[in-house]
Amino acid sequence: MRRIDQNEPGSSSGGGLYPRPLLATAATPEPAGAAASPSRTFPDIVIRRMAHLRGPNVWTYRPVIEAVVDIGELEDFPSNTLPGFYQRLTGWLPGLIEHRCSVGRRGGFLMRLRDGTWPGHILEHVALELQTQAGMKTGFGKARMTHERGVYKVVIRTRDEAVGRAALESARDLVMAAINDTPYDIGATIAKLTDMVDRRCLGPSTACIVDAATERGIPHIRLNDGNLVQLGQGAAQRRIWTAETDRTSAIAEGISRDKDLTKQLLAAAGVPVPEGRTVESAEAAWDAAEDIGLPVVVKPSDGNHARGVSLNLKTREEVMQAFVAAEAEGSEVIVESFIPGQEHRLLVVGGKVAAATRGEIIRVGGDGKSTIAQLIETQVNTDPRRGEEETLPLETLRVDDPVLLLLLQRQSLTPQSVLPRGQSAVVQRTGNMAIDVTGQVHPDIAEQMALAARVVGLDIAGIDLVVEDIAKPLAPQGGAIVEVNAGPGLLMHLKPAVGRAQPVGEAIVEHLFPGHESGRVPIVGLIGDGQSALAPRLIAALLQLNGQQTALACRDGLFLGARQLQKTDARGMDAGERMLINRTVEAAVLETSARHILTEGLPYDRCQVGVVMAMPGASGLDDLYITDNDQLPNIVRTQVDVVLPQGAAVLNADDAEVLELANYSDGQVILYSLDADSPSVAAHRARKGRAVLARGNDIVLATGGDETVLLSLSAPDFSSLASDLPADVRPHVLAAVAAAWALGVPTSLIRGGLLRFDAAPAASAVH
Repeated sequence: MRRIDQNEPGSSSGGGLYPRPLLATAATPEPAGAAASPSRTFPDIVIRRMAHLRGPNVWTYRPVIEAVVDIGELEDFPSNTLPGFYQRLTGWLPGLIEHRCSVGRRGGFLMRLRDGTWPGHILEHVALELQTQAGMKTGFGKARMTHERGVYKVVIRTRDEAVGRAALESARDLVMAAINDTPYDIGATIAKLTDMVDRRCLGPSTACIVDAATERGIPHIRLNDGNLVQLGQGAAQRRIWTAETDRTSAIAEGISRDKDLTKQLLAAAGVPVPEGRTVESAEAAWDAAEDIGLPVVVKPSDGNHARGVSLNLKTREEVMQAFVAAEAEGSEVIVESFIPGQEHRLLVVGGKVAAATRGEIIRVGGDGKSTIAQLIETQVNTDPRRGEEETLPLETLRVDDPVLLLLLQRQSLTPQSVLPRGQSAVVQRTGNMAIDVTGQVHPDIAEQMALAARVVGLDIAGIDLVVEDIAKPLAPQGGAIVEVNAGPGLLMHLKPAVGRAQPVGEAIVEHLFPGHESGRVPIVGLIGDGQSALAPRLIAALLQLNGQQTALACRDGLFLGARQLQKTDARGMDAGERMLINRTVEAAVLETSARHILTEGLPYDRCQVGVVMAMPGASGLDDLYITDNDQLPNIVRTQVDVVLPQGAAVLNADDAEVLELANYSDGQVILYSLDADSPSVAAHRARKGRAVLARGNDIVLATGGDETVLLSLSAPDFSSLASDLPADVRPHVLAAVAAAWALGVPTSLIRGGLLRFDAAPAASAVH
């Protein structure tokens, strides 16, 4: 049974994902005691520490911030005993009404708040709501008591570590202000967090691709603070940077930036393009316009969002003014023939049109009192699609924009002109891609767009097309392609003003991972016996022998094939991700421990095989509020939770607590045991299960009632394993055999690999 993320804001708090409490705690008491004095001031809640759990952990599959929070005296004062607290908190954050909490319905958290709950729980919900208000909606949170009175573990899902930490700290300050009835600037807090989200989180184009990959079960790793993201793992990975991929040719991108060269290549291939040329001065622009024939378009060679573009220019003065406006936006200026029709943006992905939008002309309507500048602010810039944020498809219209000024001048207007009631003025002609027309694209136009992308060499292209009717063939209309762009923005297709949003992220993911490609390499995750790294080293050796370049991160160090890259303990997140980023890695064996699960999470989202050799004890985990051995199964369970449905959990049947974890595997279960006649193994085999057994000195592979002897541990060639290793190597060998068997390694290779295994680590190391 898997741990499941819940999608509703704050939905999981107070719920139970686990069969028993994660932490050794007392039952949550019922609200009791007298109400706090209205004049009483409580000391601040103390956040003792925060940890970013980047991978699957004891709470959920996804990254979270875990905070250890000391509420102090407030342990004796649940929310229903704090005068005015409810009103102040909900006044600042009315969105808390959407939080379902353990009640399971809208308003559930507010019910808990009225009935009485504790600040740790409240902190969780407030932090989640602050993230939501900042534009980073997440829905998973937990608050659990520890064995120390008044100390809680508060967990929130976050998409960025810094944002999550800031949200928790701000939540603490807000909750204390609501408790002590002191002023709090909620607007400033949300503005600060919003700025952090805008600066630090993935942009909308990249995010939609990542979300589509996640929906397909394809893992991802963010490679920098920007929009460079790896989809998949090791040798199976692809990389994206916004809407560019590692299949996007640098040459093709260079061609697309050279508008003249692009048009030459398109024209040579028979694709219609407007006549035009690059100019270096206003005079040269007018000369070009005369040569080409009026009307013309003047635009920057490398502008975007239609900035600096002037259309349908008919006079010397208009052309020369348009040159100045275009020059301010780009390195070069292009003059080309004006193509009558409507502007469209078509997204081509992998040789197919994935989406299309049509532009709209923006007008303001006069009221007889307001200037055009005022009308722009009230009628245009109030459009919720407009703004400076990256998440908005349209930019704020500036009244000092040279293109706007020229457009008004051509209508004998200025920004200070007052339009009579009933009269309108055009304030923007280009860049307003707002109407989805994907379903209207004529097959001939789709074919021409795909050809244009191929001619330039782009796997993903945003093509600007001017045509009267996109539902009709191109040539008879006299339409033309005016630009081919690399790395096109996707937001216009995700948030059209009219029509249906298009699944452009899914189209790009399908292009990168066609069919049923998962982007995954085989990963064996392992929790050892706490004594030796023999089992993971054996597994890695067997996979390497099977022809797969294998990465190994274990307590003995970090290995890639036969090379040892690091001699120190490499069981952490950083070493694991380092290997999964490596394009040469075709398989990985990654050892972990209870401490690493608690402090970092696993370095992968799912694994093909999850091996648990022994249930560790609580010794040495006191600093993490783990004090009882009974807490360990819920931690170690994480290794089994992440097994893929088509994978297998390899479990030590001789450890009763490990054996119980079989219930949590989404894949099959393979048991191993030193006791070939173990009742638990017999029951498993009766259900047609697989097992690896020690029968005397023989290693036996069992499937249901069938048995095959793999080899004898007493073979002379196997004696090298006895040197400098645990006295009994059999559990390690059985675990390794089971993992290799689960991955489909031929039994002949398993046998040969065991007989030739060198127990000594590689001699050379790279630090």
